[in-house]
Amino acid sequence: MQLHPTYIFVHGAFANSFSFAPLQAELGLLGHRSAAVDLPGHGFEATFPAAYQAPQDPGALAAEPGSIRGVTLADNAARVAGVLERAKRNGPTILVAHSRGGITATAVANARPELIDRIVYVSAWCPVELEVGGYYAQPEMADVDTESFAATLVGDPGELGLLRTNFRTADPAALAAFKRAFAADLTDDEFRTFLNTFQPDEALDAGTSADRAQATTWGRIPKTYVRLADDASMPLAVQDRMIREADTLTPANPFDVRTLEGSHLRWLVRPGPAAELLASLVAG
Repeated sequence: MQLHPTYIFVHGAFANSFSFAPLQAELGLLGHRSAAVDLPGHGFEATFPAAYQAPQDPGALAAEPGSIRGVTLADNAARVAGVLERAKRNGPTILVAHSRGGITATAVANARPELIDRIVYVSAWCPVELEVGGYYAQPEMADVDTESFAATLVGDPGELGLLRTNFRTADPAALAAFKRAFAADLTDDEFRTFLNTFQPDEALDAGTSADRAQATTWGRIPKTYVRLADDASMPLAVQDRMIREADTLTPANPFDVRTLEGSHLRWLVRPGPAAELLASLVAG
């Protein structure tokens, strides 16, 4: 009897498992089992300071501690590995990562490849030749407006021990920058709704050179890269660069490359095509 796989979803920065709910519903209706992970300090473990509510208190928001302080990439990887261990009892697993979640997925695959039957990156970081921060200095990221994002950072990351972003800002320029980067093809209501699922805090640790993809472990797992064709926060050029670097690292096990139309967030808000694509990986 063929065992059906379980899809395990890993969210990106400032996000949580809630963002996968519409996609999981579509997959469920196609007959597939899935689970979405909240990384440490995310979901119901997150900190939403009282000063983050309206009316906001900027001074207090810049100083209030957050539960994600001190969370490491190793902590994230351990959380996902624990979920994979439980899911593996029921059959194969497909690990699906979005955005910054790709760093965690790569770390898990480096350490515990036996837990993963396929790894899927959806416009997600797959560091091979550089650490993630290094890619931001490359020509492929030249058009990404990082200064607009920095304008919404709150407090001193060094003192807080975390990154804090005010997603509830009323600054029209900041909101416009977020929409251009992540959701230019969504309606304003869809964009603001998704923005309100974000949490203000994110961990500082994005890994080191030791956490880049390793050929002997990560490299033996079948892998798919889903390009998001209109992603302005992670342009196609950088997605394609990571695909090329990975294929050079493991030429006998290259990425199976797929493409979805849309921005960084569209596939989660309007998940029908993404669900069909993910389901096709099993059919194939």
